[in-house]
Amino acid sequence: MYVCSCFGITERQVREHAEAGACTPRQIASASKAGTDCGSCVRRIQGLLGRGGCPRRQLEGAGAAPVAASAAITADTYRAQEETAGVAEAA
Repeated sequence: MYVCSCFGITERQVREHAEAGACTPRQIASASKAGTDCGSCVRRIQGLLGRGGCPRRQLEGAGAAPVAASAAITADTYRAQEETAGVAEAA
């Protein structure tokens, strides 16, 4: 199933990038462009990464929280960061 219709990126491709080490929506975007156009797929990408799609998200010990769980960002925050980065690059 397609995750990003703008660039034709599938769930399988997102999972493959996650297995290769891309553990954030930004890293998935760098690897595949998914999430860099309209942004509507960012939440879907976050969902895929949050459900064990990323090897780095394994528990470090019994009762431990996933490594990146506290660093999860919302789609709005992601877009704001991208806009800020664009402004910084333009300056």
